[in-house]
Amino acid sequence: MKNIVIDIHAHFTPKLVFERYDANAAKFPSAKLLRDDKGVRMQFPGGEMTRPVSPKLSDVADRTTWMDKNGIDHQLVGGWLDSFGYELPAQEGLAWSRFLNDCMWEQFRGENRFTPLSTVPLQDGKLAAEVLAETLDQGFGGAMIGTLPKGQGGNLDDPSLDPFWAAASRLGAAIYLHPMFLCGEPRLADYDLVNAIGRLADTSIAVSRLLFSGHLLKFPGMKFVLSHGGAALPLALGRLARNFQISQGKYADPRKGFEAMYLDTCVFDSDSLEYIARKASADRLMLGSDMPFPIGDPAPTRVVEGASFSEAQKKAILGHTAQTVFRVRPDCWSPR
Repeated sequence: MKNIVIDIHAHFTPKLVFERYDANAAKFPSAKLLRDDKGVRMQFPGGEMTRPVSPKLSDVADRTTWMDKNGIDHQLVGGWLDSFGYELPAQEGLAWSRFLNDCMWEQFRGENRFTPLSTVPLQDGKLAAEVLAETLDQGFGGAMIGTLPKGQGGNLDDPSLDPFWAAASRLGAAIYLHPMFLCGEPRLADYDLVNAIGRLADTSIAVSRLLFSGHLLKFPGMKFVLSHGGAALPLALGRLARNFQISQGKYADPRKGFEAMYLDTCVFDSDSLEYIARKASADRLMLGSDMPFPIGDPAPTRVVEGASFSEAQKKAILGHTAQTVFRVRPDCWSPR
């Protein structure tokens, strides 16, 4: 195991997606790409245009400079959730996911400071399982998925997704869950509350369903990773457990499912991270930045270094655990 610092929570959109879009557009005719003075935006069936793609999402040089500044040796790189296209019809979603993955793979196959995470067509469990297996064989470190498998809704515990979860378990895959947004909640419209609290609520709802449905117990081989310190779940675990106690056996035990999860450290406060470690154990934590978004942590190692962990625990959180959870590329860059 290499003694390196690994950031497991980052996003990237290869410029190849835009450069090769026109040549591949016939494979996913329901997807739209708009280039104008606002930048590059995308649109999928039933949804509005996405936000413009931030230039930082495609800037490798800026990213490596930031990593050097923060002492980060390696980064697990997932896509941008706005672009996952779960709203597309299943076969178009399959083509779109493969297109995104091909662009991501070509971008990073020669960059040994990055291990890409794949995108899967989560709108169809069988096709998502197929793409997951393909990309793991290719060399991806795992997959990043969103909380809403239909793009504008849906539930991760839907039985139609069981083939995906079964494949993830069989393959021992790392599945990184990232929030999307809360549909139809007008109170989030002000104060940038979608970022400040909405995405935490989104994760908490989606994962609570997985805990009560028993998915993390039915599919024990996968390594399920949550962003943002597990959102509200560490604090709400007692309440979830109480709900289980009064359910008269209708639901799975959420504490057992929670014990099977991994969490990132993107919580900004060291004392909050210490609390999360007491609930989940330090060996279930991994460094995460949410780079390059403004809501991300600009100096992600500080929250770990400032907490009262042992040196062995800090080494595990900063990089050792990630190497056991994700399929980090074997030639990953190491300065030591």
